[in-house]
Amino acid sequence: MTGFKKAIIIGSPGSGKSTFARGLRDRTGLPLYYLDMLFHRPDRTTASREEFDAALFGILERDEWIIDGNYKRTLPARFEAADAIFVFDLPVLACLEGAGSRIGSVREDMPWVEESFDPDFRQYIIDFPKDQMPLIRELCSAAADKTVVVFSTRAEADAYLDSLGDGA
Repeated sequence: MTGFKKAIIIGSPGSGKSTFARGLRDRTGLPLYYLDMLFHRPDRTTASREEFDAALFGILERDEWIIDGNYKRTLPARFEAADAIFVFDLPVLACLEGAGSRIGSVREDMPWVEESFDPDFRQYIIDFPKDQMPLIRELCSAAADKTVVVFSTRAEADAYLDSLGDGA
């Protein structure tokens, strides 16, 4: 068994978070929640802050979960509630390639199919190391009582999943 019941998976879009999240779910049996599915609607509108927070905090109150996604504003609450934090800290180019490779694909972590690489989304990935990672690193440093695992390659994430075996 893994030794945790509540895990968050964070890092740049395109880094492999959702693929890892599905593998972790499959090996642990923990329920998986995608923050993008809480925020984005199939008609490309978004949930209000209140709707998103109510859904997220409802999940955080549960006994077991995996939560995939960043949403910087809610990171402190998720760090507090989690017992395991998985951080994807891959090079920007790898993340851009990862995000680009899924254009046109149906995904369980998004309510629509991305048909092009949105320029603003591309820029968000480029800026992720300077805009998002400082807070993530700060929260990780303060999480002495948590399991914190940082992946700098997808191969490291795959090896971690392989170490868990085929299921709980």
